[in-house]
Amino acid sequence: MPVTIRLRSAILCVTALSALAVPVVAGRNGSAATAQGAIQAISAADRKQGAEAHPQLLQEFGGAMAGPQANYVQTIGKNIAVQSGLSNARGDFTVTLLNSPVNNAFAVPGGYIYVTRQLAALMNNEAELAGVLGHEVGHVAARHSAKRQSAATRNSVIGALGTLLSGALLGNGALGQIGQRIFSTGSQLLTLKYSRGQETESDNLGITYLQRAGYDPRAMGSVLQSLANQNTLDASIKGTANQVPAWASTHPDPASRVRAALTRAGTGGGMTNRDAFLAGVNGLVYGDDPEQGIVDGSKFTHPALRLAFAAPNGFYLVNGTRSVSISGQSGKGEFSTAPYNGDLSAYINTVFSGLSEQQIRPDSIMTTTVNGIKAAYGATRATSGNGQVDVIVFAYEWAPQQAFHFSTISQAGQAPQFDAMFRSIRRISASEASAVRPRKLSVVTVKAGDTVQSMAGRMAYTDKPLERFLVLNGLTASSRLSAGQKVKIVVY
Repeated sequence: MPVTIRLRSAILCVTALSALAVPVVAGRNGSAATAQGAIQAISAADRKQGAEAHPQLLQEFGGAMAGPQANYVQTIGKNIAVQSGLSNARGDFTVTLLNSPVNNAFAVPGGYIYVTRQLAALMNNEAELAGVLGHEVGHVAARHSAKRQSAATRNSVIGALGTLLSGALLGNGALGQIGQRIFSTGSQLLTLKYSRGQETESDNLGITYLQRAGYDPRAMGSVLQSLANQNTLDASIKGTANQVPAWASTHPDPASRVRAALTRAGTGGGMTNRDAFLAGVNGLVYGDDPEQGIVDGSKFTHPALRLAFAAPNGFYLVNGTRSVSISGQSGKGEFSTAPYNGDLSAYINTVFSGLSEQQIRPDSIMTTTVNGIKAAYGATRATSGNGQVDVIVFAYEWAPQQAFHFSTISQAGQAPQFDAMFRSIRRISASEASAVRPRKLSVVTVKAGDTVQSMAGRMAYTDKPLERFLVLNGLTASSRLSAGQKVKIVVY
């Protein structure tokens, strides 16, 4: 019998472009929302379901941010949410700015709306922020996930999972082609994909909410374009082909969504509040938070844990709040942790048991040391849907009651490609740990003589600084800057 291998990431990883294609659970009692249709208010059941999910979502996405940036996002989110008809009371909505380095936004029943700091930083005006949050509220108002859940229950495999509460679409990033993360908050959280029609409907609902709130509805098209540009940049940085993400097989392609959104918005008109937005997001942490570890090229460093390792050649790292994914053309993996009682062999067997419903086990477990660290590893060969694969769990005793591990999967015979990574893990010095600095978003005013090239030179990146600057500001290679113009850069 084929074995389904699941590398169960502690986070939900997404590609940049899937940020507006995130499944959301809709209120179970509302009727389908249209620009003209009536919907029912948030129910007591919705509030209960959202309240149960909220703590788990905060944990999975790095926690809630506080301070002026979070307050600003909360204000805009509540203002746009009341345009949906789910409730006329701003206090009925909980809007959270998440401390996550992935581009993502989503909503769950009971008036809970989320956007990551990374996605907020990508936007360029308040109307775009309102449009993204309105799109997510639109999924809830239109009961899209309730409909997807109804369809899923007709499938014996998915239906057995019970109540579905959606999170973020795995897409083609991180561990998306190996498995999906399922976790529990009383009901289970399962990734689902929306149909083309549902995505279009939520785009249109977001545009309607923008118009009702007095914003320029063309912002929906411009933020979709920024997401498309970010996806292209991510592919270039990772050295992968700029292929349409996996979700696009059931979703409108980005170009058509941009065109459709701009057509729906018409000639536009209304406020964008660009200056207020830039002031509201200035100073946001950008990219990885050192408290969660930092990815710098192929290297990962966690200053608090005093830990570092390097990905193999040809692989790239994606950091999450509680795990790091390792992706390449010839294999995938993750670095994570699990409860540890001092027995590395038992630890490895526990990790293996979570990789497959068929409860695969290592053929044997070997002990070793890596850079002075007590370690052990186990491996097995299994049959998956794509043929035979090699699965390895390599674990390290970091402290008497703390262990970390790599889980990797590759085509049969290609497991040695991870050996250098397994041997690269090491403890870092206090000086190395203190040298790790966060990046942050800084809003600056263009001076006479400044160009996109000179501003890009101020970016805290050595790889593709110009491309990063252009995408961050919604500009193109032919864009010209003018004195007094405000732009975003990323600095240490």
